[in-house]
Amino acid sequence: MSFSEAEVERYARHLVLREIGGPGQQRLKAARVLLVGAGGLGAPAALYLAAAGVGTIGLVDADTVSLSNLQRQVLYGAADVGRPKVAVAAERLAAINPHVTVVGHGAWLTADNARALIAGYDLVLDGTDDFTTRFAVSDACVAEGKTLVSGALGRWTGQVGVFSGRPCYRCLVPETPPEAETCAAVGVVGALAGVIGSMMALEAVKLITGAGDSLTGRLLIYDALAAETRTVRIGADPACACGA
Repeated sequence: MSFSEAEVERYARHLVLREIGGPGQQRLKAARVLLVGAGGLGAPAALYLAAAGVGTIGLVDADTVSLSNLQRQVLYGAADVGRPKVAVAAERLAAINPHVTVVGHGAWLTADNARALIAGYDLVLDGTDDFTTRFAVSDACVAEGKTLVSGALGRWTGQVGVFSGRPCYRCLVPETPPEAETCAAVGVVGALAGVIGSMMALEAVKLITGAGDSLTGRLLIYDALAAETRTVRIGADPACACGA
């Protein structure tokens, strides 16, 4: 897979980076990454994946842009209110990098369509904020043998984990917690979405290129108020279906 002169100049900082270089950039160009949710986490993740040169980026979201999104969903502007998120995102990402193909899936991911949506991609990023969707994504990734980069945030705290087979996301969260909260209910500081979404994109770049150590089997937790980060290991749940 060759690069045009424009691509060589565009990706120059990657090409001289020992851990990526030409082979890694070729892997990025050949990669197909699906983002489930084009909101607070999906927006910054998509921006950085497009800038990095990921060849095909899929976006799953049936929502339209609302004024309340603009505090943290950096893909959108005031003029986009009322427009489908996947349509606006495709325009923005194409403007950032015309060498990237953006595929918009204007639907909600459910247990019924998850495997069909995920099957055509190499890697899945989940930035949704409801557990029904998260479980559907995890189950489909396990069934299709896809690696999942999962991000979450609320108030001042965010987390990122990578799940590849076993343990899966359900090993970490087997069922919807009784105290489950949404950003709409409890709030979230806008810049935190950029931090966690960028971490998700960074994990995706590492997984695709083989650079460094990924968060596979681990969960990174960031406390923005305390400016502290900790990482914990995720154990496989013997009762989880991912071990069947």
